[in-house]
Amino acid sequence: MSQVENRLIRCFASVFPGLTQEDIRLISAESTGSWDSLSAVTLAALIQEEFRVDIDPQALPDLDSFEAFRIYLRRLDPAGE
Repeated sequence: MSQVENRLIRCFASVFPGLTQEDIRLISAESTGSWDSLSAVTLAALIQEEFRVDIDPQALPDLDSFEAFRIYLRRLDPAGE
């Protein structure tokens, strides 16, 4: 697992405590009842702070899973740093 994934897992774990790392890797808004607009905004804020990036507010509706955030971060920093 990459350092980026580890950091991303920590962000998700802050918003969705009690989930295993494997659960977090598979999490999505569709599969998680506690994923609502407040948790999505909180998660985006944590990720922005952790990775020192700006997330386009228009992208938020599409950032509805761990994988979507991972891909988005990779696009912002292809080197994965």
